[in-house]
Order: sequence, then C-alpha cells, then structure tokens
Amino acid sequence: MEERAPNQAIKPPTESKDILRWLKENLFNTWYNALFTCLAVGFLYVIFKGILTWVLTEANWNVIPANLQIFLVGAYPREEIWRVWVVIYTLGILTGLSAGIWGGLALRLALVIGGVGGGIGIILAFFPAPLSSRLGLLGGVVLLAASLFLGRGRKGMRLWVLGGWLLSFPWTMVWLHGFGGLPVVFTSNWGGLLLTLILAAVGIVVSFPLGVLLALGRRSTLPAIKWVSTAYIETVRGVPLVTILFMAQIMVPIFLPDFRIDKILRAMLGITLFSAAYMAENVRGGLQAIPKGQHEAAQALGLNYPLTMLLIILPQALRSVIPAIVGQFISLFKDTSLVAVIGLLDLLGIAKTVIANPDWLGLQAEVYLFAAVVYFVFSYSMSYISQKIEEALEVG
Repeated sequence: MEERAPNQAIKPPTESKDILRWLKENLFNTWYNALFTCLAVGFLYVIFKGILTWVLTEANWNVIPANLQIFLVGAYPREEIWRVWVVIYTLGILTGLSAGIWGGLALRLALVIGGVGGGIGIILAFFPAPLSSRLGLLGGVVLLAASLFLGRGRKGMRLWVLGGWLLSFPWTMVWLHGFGGLPVVFTSNWGGLLLTLILAAVGIVVSFPLGVLLALGRRSTLPAIKWVSTAYIETVRGVPLVTILFMAQIMVPIFLPDFRIDKILRAMLGITLFSAAYMAENVRGGLQAIPKGQHEAAQALGLNYPLTMLLIILPQALRSVIPAIVGQFISLFKDTSLVAVIGLLDLLGIAKTVIANPDWLGLQAEVYLFAAVVYFVFSYSMSYISQKIEEALEVG
C-alpha cells in the first residue's frame, strides 16, 4: 500500500461510505500505525470505562437539579427570577438581529449560542429540573431564531442594533438590581453562573479597548505617555489577580471613605484593570509584527497618526494575534472564580457552599464535575468562535 507523505494533511471523511477507507488510509496504513491505533483504543477504553461506569451507575446526580437555581443565580429571590429571563431574552434578540443583519461571524456566534442553549435544554430534560427553566430556555432559543429571520436584509436597523448593544449593560444592571416599582435586589444576592457571566462579560468588553490604548501608549514617542503606560503594565503584570482583588476590596474603601462602591463593581474594576495589562502586551506583539513599510505607505497617502492606526495598523495587528486575545478572554472567564476569596459567590463559590450542606456531604466529585462541564462549555464556545474568526480572516 502506498504510504502517505509525512506533510500530507489528514482529511476527514465526507460521506458515511468513505469512513472505512478513511480509517484504513489514516489509522491502519502501516503496521506501526495500526499498532499505535490499537494501543490508543485500548488505553482510552481502560480510562473511560471506569469514568463512564461511575458517571452512569455510581454518581448521585440528585445534587444538581436540587440546587440548580442556586447554581445559576445564587441567592437571587425566586419570585424575581423572571427579571433574569428578561435580560436573557433581550440579549438573545440583539444577538439574533445582529446575525440576521451582518451575517458572517455574527451568524456563527448566534448559532453557537443557540446550540449551547439547546444543548442545555436537552441536558435538563434528563433531570427533574423545573418546567419553568425548560420553557425559559426553549423560549430564548425561539426568540433568537425569530430575531435572526426578522433581521435578514434589514440594513437600516444597524444603528438601532448597535445602540441596543451599547445600552445592554445598563439595561442588564437596572433590571437585575431593580428600578421604579420593582423591588431592589442587592448585589449581595447575586451569584452562581449569573455573576460569573457578568464579571467575565464586563472584563472582556472593557479590558479590550483599554488594553489597545495601553499598547499604543507604550509604543508612543511621547515620554510621559510611554513611561506611564509601561509602568502600569509592568506593575499589574507583576502581581497576581488575587492581590488586585484584595486591594479593590479593602484598599478602595480606605482611600475613598466618602464613596460607597458596590462590592461587585470593585471586583469588576479589579478584573478589568488586571486583564487590560495582559491584553496590552498581546496587542503590542501584533503591533511590532507590522512592517515599517505599512507606516511609511500610510504617511505617503497623507494619513495622520490616528487614521493610520485605526484604518491600517490596528486591523492587521489584531488580526495576527487573535489566538492570544481569545486565549486571554478564556483565561479571564476562568479567573472570575477567584472572586470567591473576597466573599462573592460565583459558580465555584456556590459549588463550595453546596458541598458544605450536610444533605450533600461527600458529593464533591459530582458538584465539581458539573462546574467543570459548565466552564468547559463556555470556554470551548469561545475557542470555537475564535477558530471561525481565523477562518473568515484567512489566518492561522
């Protein structure tokens, strides 16, 4: 049999009838490949047999549906959870409209979100989860799909949708906290996956532009701007996130005794400032990869510095460091679990409180495995979107 060249890419089967041929050509084309394939299959069987046996027959999964609400929203009042669904539906509508209007990456993002929501709904079907949660997820997926079809071809709605995204954060905070005739739900009752997503979303959205500005400041020819940016980046990168969170929690009230800043807002500030320093270094790496000729060509066209950076340099720089930027986003999402050390009960903090309940003693494996699956789903979704962005931009 003809052997495949070492640098020849392995192409997956496109039709079911090609599966056997693909296996023969790629996994059993030589005697040593066949041996390695058999050893790998045996190893995977030994490893996953015990795990699957425990998951399917020995584990006590009743702890998850019994505490599903607290995993998702923490101590948020049960009678006010409908406000969380209002926020979810609003974001779903905006996502669907964006996918319909712009298509491309926005459409792929909407499909990923819809797939994650549908997958969670399927998982809940196997647990005695509340009917309201199942219907809520189903309604969110339906709204996203309806908004997608509604937004198709409606280019005139672009400014309205962009305005909706800009107002989405204050809209979310107002609905969750309460306004007018709605009772106030203090942030001390926020927790679980809801708090994790809020902290991660704010950190990602705010740290990105701040990191770009810091990267440009570090490469500035003005000494004051360059030194301040460099000092900030190196100082923040030299301390762990836990230190930043403790400073935001303890030092801010000491230095600003007349201002009462909410605990969650202080956590958002610490996470954002910490992530911005690392984001700045990622962006600076992309800026340094741009040839000097790009700057000279922009000057020859008569473009000033802001236009050169905005239209020519930054698009190329960000395009080349997409994996590093998304990796930073994923790391930020997982680092939100550190807010547990300052008294905030995110998803991991809720997991610790659940296993401390006498009714669920000894179920650490089930609870932490559930939390790990949740983190994996969101992290893998961001990684998948990153791959699609690279494919669309023809990089990587």
